[in-house]
Amino acid sequence: MARVVVISPPFHSHARPLAALGSALKRYGARVDFACTPAFADLATRAGLGFAELAVTRNANTGVAEATRQGRAEAARLRDFLDATHHGPTATLLVQARHRRADMLPDPEDVLRGLADLDRRLRPDWYLVDQLSYSATLALHCLDLPYATFCPGHPSYLPASPDAFFGLPHAWPDTLRPAAADLARLRDAAAANDTAFTAAFQAVVRRQAPGRPAPERAFTLCSPHAVVFNYPSLPWLPPAPAGPRALYAGHLLSDAGPDPLDEHWQAVLARLTTDGRPLVLLALGTFLSARDDVLTTAAAGILRHTPASVIMAAGDRVAAVAADPALRDADPERLHVASVIPQQELLPHASAMVHHGGNNSFTECLHAGVPALVLPFSSDQFAIAHDAERAGAGRCLDPNTLTPDAAGHAVAAFLAAPPQPTEALPARPHPRGPAWAARELLQSMPTRP
Repeated sequence: MARVVVISPPFHSHARPLAALGSALKRYGARVDFACTPAFADLATRAGLGFAELAVTRNANTGVAEATRQGRAEAARLRDFLDATHHGPTATLLVQARHRRADMLPDPEDVLRGLADLDRRLRPDWYLVDQLSYSATLALHCLDLPYATFCPGHPSYLPASPDAFFGLPHAWPDTLRPAAADLARLRDAAAANDTAFTAAFQAVVRRQAPGRPAPERAFTLCSPHAVVFNYPSLPWLPPAPAGPRALYAGHLLSDAGPDPLDEHWQAVLARLTTDGRPLVLLALGTFLSARDDVLTTAAAGILRHTPASVIMAAGDRVAAVAADPALRDADPERLHVASVIPQQELLPHASAMVHHGGNNSFTECLHAGVPALVLPFSSDQFAIAHDAERAGAGRCLDPNTLTPDAAGHAVAAFLAAPPQPTEALPARPHPRGPAWAARELLQSMPTRP
């Protein structure tokens, strides 16, 4: 029996797919422990996994970023980021590049000590570590412990060529492509971070593990054995890193399908789909639900230009959305606003979705065959929006110039077209899922003597 520890950052959007993969590993006979902060112990229990406390970052997001208790510096960076999203891609990505120097390699020696202690207690054969948990990956490298890498976002998050940089989108949708001068600024900022992080990684290795090889580039450090991408294998993606097996899972949804809706959500669904009304989901992720201006614009347009009902995830902005003049008089039989929604469970009932280009939303919509209006703000969302359009799985619009008419007409076009199953899309992505990824991982990873 393989013994595996799954290391997750305390972010809901990362922990949930990692728990699904851990559960699949357990079904294939592995003993699996989920290592994260205590707020995620219940997630481990629901997935049937053991739990081990481990902190790999100072940031956290347990479901709604603004409602999660943060340190003062982390809360200030979140406000800074959200403010920047109002000014477009270049401003947002430059703020993210600046923040990376403070929040992507926190307390590397503390993380190394914590991992060394966990390893002495649990003695796993190997680890599965979130690629964005750089302190954990660096600790595993210093300790010379076998691990597989989990890439939670766009595959270009793991740059594999000299001219590719973390933080510089691999591809852009036409509606949001920056001017050449702005692209140059973004490239300079990403390259500077690449240099600074590599120096920081190498310094930790010199101090803590002088006998281990120093990473040539920090952002390319990954498992030499296997990398699991929570993404389909699209033909135009950049190359994967040379060496490890590249496992494109397509999605990390439960192979058993979504859980049944509880009584509350069954009633909401029945009310909103009376007389066969189509349903549109509207969710911008656990951070960007703070952009209630975009949420209300999109919802108003859908209600005005389509016969559909809307279920919206508004995070901490439920009251602001309800009070907005654009939605204040909306028919309650066609609009339901909640802080969070059971997205995976609702998607099989939806005819379209509006989302921010997050990796989970993109792959979940692909799996369900639901077309999406993508409104990207930051990070890898621009590359994912590009892929959604190129795959024939959606359309991208600029969230900061969005109008009710544009949103409504885009969704109306989805509703007028016949639904397309995943295999009918131009790119024909293959949605393998967590069971396939777990089986391939168990065949790829070494067993500890």
